[in-house]
Amino acid sequence: MAALTTILARGCRRRPGRSPLQVLSFPGHQLHISSTAMRATQQDFENAINQVKLLKKDPGNELKLKLYALYKQATEGPCHVPKPSVFDLTNKAKWEAWNALGSLPKEVARQNYVDMVSSLEAPSESFGHEKPADSHRPGYETLLVTSEDGITKIMLNRPTKKNAINTQMYHEIMLALEASGKDDSVFTVVTGNGDYYSSGNDLSNFTDSPTDGVEEKAKSSAVLLRNFVGHFIDFPKPLIAVVNGPAVGISVTLLGLFDVVYASDRATFHTPFSHLGQCPEGCSSYLFPKIMGPAKAAEMLVFGKKLTAGEACGQGLVTEVFPDSTFQREVWTRLKAYSKLPPNAMRISKQIIRNREKEKLHAVNAEECNALQERWLSEECLNAILNFFSKKAKL
Repeated sequence: MAALTTILARGCRRRPGRSPLQVLSFPGHQLHISSTAMRATQQDFENAINQVKLLKKDPGNELKLKLYALYKQATEGPCHVPKPSVFDLTNKAKWEAWNALGSLPKEVARQNYVDMVSSLEAPSESFGHEKPADSHRPGYETLLVTSEDGITKIMLNRPTKKNAINTQMYHEIMLALEASGKDDSVFTVVTGNGDYYSSGNDLSNFTDSPTDGVEEKAKSSAVLLRNFVGHFIDFPKPLIAVVNGPAVGISVTLLGLFDVVYASDRATFHTPFSHLGQCPEGCSSYLFPKIMGPAKAAEMLVFGKKLTAGEACGQGLVTEVFPDSTFQREVWTRLKAYSKLPPNAMRISKQIIRNREKEKLHAVNAEECNALQERWLSEECLNAILNFFSKKAKL
């Protein structure tokens, strides 16, 4: 819990003012502001602070912000420091959480802090931790990687986070692709564990405090994304997506780099880039217009239209849609039959289909990542992301 200890110890910077986070409310952790409520003693408060340092489970960014705000309110009173720069996402979020408490009395904030820490210790919730996987190849924490019947399956395994792709998962997917490209399997399948295929990029990646400055953080993130997408462009074997549920953001844009895409009729496909002040990636700016035509691609990539599985299939993004009740059985029966085909013939066929555009795809990938690097440093993008977290916090 070093990160949580740090967030409690560090202060905010900048001038007070109204913020997008006017009220922070989390299910099960409402503020108690009754003037007649029992007040926690200073010793209760200090005990709660020590308990936070001993927590074994990460309560998540939203609750850490709430704890930070209550701690500051209980020890210093209403927010009195300048508001951090729009580019300082972490400290700005902390400032907004504190400022949203307004004139809440110190003793009430102290009681709320003690109550919240007590609730964090309750065994009823795991606060963002995935259930332990039954079995997976050693070395992966965010994936389940298995090989059977000539098929390597890469399963995104953060079901309680809707398989959102955090920095660790980006690296692990690249490692899994490198390994499966060299193993004895005939082809590789990517799917999701739980209700979602993937909710896309984990936006908590944006709340990490950059040690080398925001410009360096944006640059390193763009390099990571470029390498990540490059692994899909260069993957030598047939690559199949088994979309078991909703797909968002980069989990959608990458589909143009897959050779086959099978989807449950429960799946949806959403690319809300403009809503987040960003732009397309995964070579979708080039491949989607080729796949579905410029007008349909613009409706999806520019205006963020969400497609049903049937619509995605009709526009050529999805190969075939199956009823959700029989999805897994039908798809895996077919895949096991495909795995009996001559592997070298399939690999060579893919190379003939894909190789002539590989250089173009790498150029598009570089262009998209450069554009995103600029977007991430823009005030428009940062405000859009903060607005997203504000709306999420009020749910």
